Amino acid sequence: MASSFHGSKINPDRFDRSQIKFFLFLIPMMVFMGLPIVYIFSHAFKPIDELFAYPPRFFVEKPTLANFVDLFNMSDTTGVPMSRYLFNSIIVTVVVVALTIVMSTAAAYALSKKKFKLKALLFEINTVALMFVPIAVAIPRYLLIDNIGLLDSFWAHILPLLAMPVGLFLVKQFIDQIPDSLIESARMDGASDYIIYWKIILPLVKPAIATIAILSFQAVWNNVETSTLFVNDESLKTFAFFMSTLASQTGNSVAGQGMAAAASLLMFIPNLIIFIILQSQVMNTMAHSGIK
Repeated sequence: MASSFHGSKINPDRFDRSQIKFFLFLIPMMVFMGLPIVYIFSHAFKPIDELFAYPPRFFVEKPTLANFVDLFNMSDTTGVPMSRYLFNSIIVTVVVVALTIVMSTAAAYALSKKKFKLKALLFEINTVALMFVPIAVAIPRYLLIDNIGLLDSFWAHILPLLAMPVGLFLVKQFIDQIPDSLIESARMDGASDYIIYWKIILPLVKPAIATIAILSFQAVWNNVETSTLFVNDESLKTFAFFMSTLASQTGNSVAGQGMAAAASLLMFIPNLIIFIILQSQVMNTMAHSGIK
């Protein structure tokens, strides 16, 4: 058994008959859970007659790219092209995910391994923040953004989403498991806090970083609230907002359904890609969460 263990990875080196009972359970579950993904792809390529067919069809019979062509050729009443919304979403998402990782890991390192006044209080405040859903703080958030002059700017998309209490909490729990002796040894060798953070902390919390990257990505990529409440300039709004207004922009809810199906696929693909890339690290997060 020892030869089949590789760090935190629990999969055996080769197939064993003892695994059959697990496959009998997992394969049907995998097929069942994969059906929505198949439907999203199939639905995006359906022509109008299949989109409104009764009874509804799961698989497309006559696939077409017309929905995507109409989507990319469409501009709303202000003349802003779809590509502009998509560009805004990509820029905002990249910046928010990168800054969220830096802020969460740096703050977690300070709260876990540094000693200073009000340390426990700050962590308790972060824990209390986990209880609040975004809609509960929509009005205070709007007043704050208005008072500091961030309305109608890219910063309105970025700054409110940088605060990620669950990310800070998760990374701190990981860093708590790093022995203090390792940090002290690095300090005795002359390492600064920056070197300790960059060379020791970050490599050891990669699974937690992958998890908060996924959570942050989903939060910002699918965010409609900012474009609706904080941004009036149409050229600064995101693709998620554009997608939510497709039917009203076309003036025809029937014609808009094909473009909405194509836009749903475009919204879904980045989420799928980032999870596929980082899923092994996420599984390691689940494995480490029970280790003390």
